[in-house]
Parts: sequence; C-alpha cells; structure tokens
Amino acid sequence: MRFFFSDTTNFLSKLSLAKLYNLCKLLASYHLTKWKKVPIQWGTPMTLSIEPTTACNLRCPECPSGLRSFSRPTGNLKEDFFRSTLDQLSEKLIYLIFYFQGEPYINPDFLKMVAYANERGLYTITSTNGHFLSDTNCQETINSGLDRIIISLDGTTQETYESYRRGGSLEKVLEGTGNLVKWKDKMKSKTPHIVLQFLVVKPNEHEIPELYKLADALGIKDVKLKTAQVYDYENGNELIPTQEKYARYALQKDGHYAVKNELLDHCWKLWHACVITWDGLVVPCCFDKDASHRMGNLKHMDFIDIWKGMPYKIFRSRLLQGRDQIDICTNCTEGCQVWF
Repeated sequence: MRFFFSDTTNFLSKLSLAKLYNLCKLLASYHLTKWKKVPIQWGTPMTLSIEPTTACNLRCPECPSGLRSFSRPTGNLKEDFFRSTLDQLSEKLIYLIFYFQGEPYINPDFLKMVAYANERGLYTITSTNGHFLSDTNCQETINSGLDRIIISLDGTTQETYESYRRGGSLEKVLEGTGNLVKWKDKMKSKTPHIVLQFLVVKPNEHEIPELYKLADALGIKDVKLKTAQVYDYENGNELIPTQEKYARYALQKDGHYAVKNELLDHCWKLWHACVITWDGLVVPCCFDKDASHRMGNLKHMDFIDIWKGMPYKIFRSRLLQGRDQIDICTNCTEGCQVWF
C-alpha cells in the first residue's frame, strides 16, 4: 500500500487553492446544468490531454494510429507551442495527460515537455506501449519528473500479445518495464508511479491470473484491467471477451450486441476536460480520435476564447438534448460519472 500512498501524497502536494476553487466551480456548474437542462460552464479544465504525436511503431487493429487510418495529418507536438499553451492553463490545471493517439516516446522533445509541466507544478501522466524504455530513456523519464506512467502489457505470451499489439515484442516491453523499475531504485525516486495496464480482449482474457504473477515478478503493485473499445461490435467481434465483466458490450435478445451502460444525456468530461491535438486543435473528448468535432484551433485563438466559445456551447447543448445523436458518444462507456 505504500506505493499508492506515495502516489496520492505526490498528487495532493501539487494542489493549490486556485486549483481547488476552479474544481468547485466546475462541479457546481456541471450539477446545475444537469438540474436545469441548459449548459452552464464555470471555470476552466482541470484535466487536459495533449497529443505528443500521432505516430506509432505498432499496428493495433482497433487504433487509428495502428491502422494508419487518420484523415488528419501525422506529426509531432512542438515544444514552443506546448509551452505557450500550458502557460495559458497551468494555474488551474491539475492533471496533464501526455497522450491521445500515437506513442509519446516517438516525439524527441516529449520528456522536455514533461519537465516543463513538472516545473509548473502539474501532475503528469503518460501511456506507452513500452518499446522505448531503454536505460537512457528511463533515466531521462525519472529526471523529467513524470508522475505516472501506464505501460500497456496485453498478453503474457508473445503469441497472445502480438495478436493485438501487432508488430510488438513482449520481451522488449518486459525488458523496458524492468529497466524503469531498476532505475527508480538506483536513483531512489518515488516517481513515476508505474501502472501495468492489461486491455482485456478475447485472445488474452485467460491470461489474467498470469498477469498478476508477472507483475509481482517485475515488482509492480498497480495492475489495471481495461475493457476494450471496438468499432464494429453490433454483430459481435472476435475481440469481445467471453467473460461479461470484462466486456463493454452485452448480447441482446435479438442477437446483436449493444454498449452496456445507459447513454445519459450529460457528460462530466465536457465540463472538466478536453483534448488538444499535436497541431493545436481543441476537441471535446478522447473518443473523438479523428478530431472531427473541432471546437477551435490554438494556433489562431486563445484557449479561453475556445472554451467559452460558440462551438463548445452548441456541442454541450446538443449533448443535453441527446447523446445518442452524437457519433463519438454512441460507443462511449465513460464520462458521465464524477469520481469525487
């Protein structure tokens, strides 16, 4: 439990009165919106996801980066643009997630940007496929001040792992994870907190017991099982687990599959978070992987003008009128709950 206590203490140390006051405004406006059924927005985002790159070394079958299927251009987030963006938001921002699409470590300036966010007092998170955790990158990761790293490990044998992480090497991921654990110990660092994430799909669900044994052998105490989003699910999909508790979709009486959760006409994410692509587009949610719902472009506008602007007001109004009418919401199993 000391691993979780250390991470929690680290997170709490980064809070400030300005951040807490902003959080209160976000919560108040969100719940008032649910009550009055009209969009009311106070405060600025407490959570920001920013995209280091759209490039990836793997070819995962349910990922636009892996499928190379983006309609938007591929590229890397530029450090000067990142700094100017963060300068607008950091005073009230709590979480900064260095991830949207792509593999963050492909961006050569990724850890420099993490270090800048750390200097601004933000709790920083990234998610990686674990193929770039060399000794050098591990040391630089620790020196950057990154607070949390999620390492995707979606199989305990190479055959199972590569059935989803196509082009990937389980040995490489295990070696990299071991490197990070080793260098944290050598450098006597409490960060980053390491999370081993297992995307549960039909080919690997039988390996969950082995996953925990493997995590213990690596010295990692935080293991997360994540349900998989698939695009073509109505008629079934070879990736949907047979164990219902690990599936986002349930078989209906008519023989079709449907998203399990009720699609409520409100969404906490639209009030407390947003996503910024590598080239400056602001989109409302991480489910908008192709950035089709563009609220504005930070290359041409200040963030607050986008956050309070008409496209956001219209999108929030549409959401209150019916999430089932918004394409990115129909396959969503997140966003409606406020975890406080």
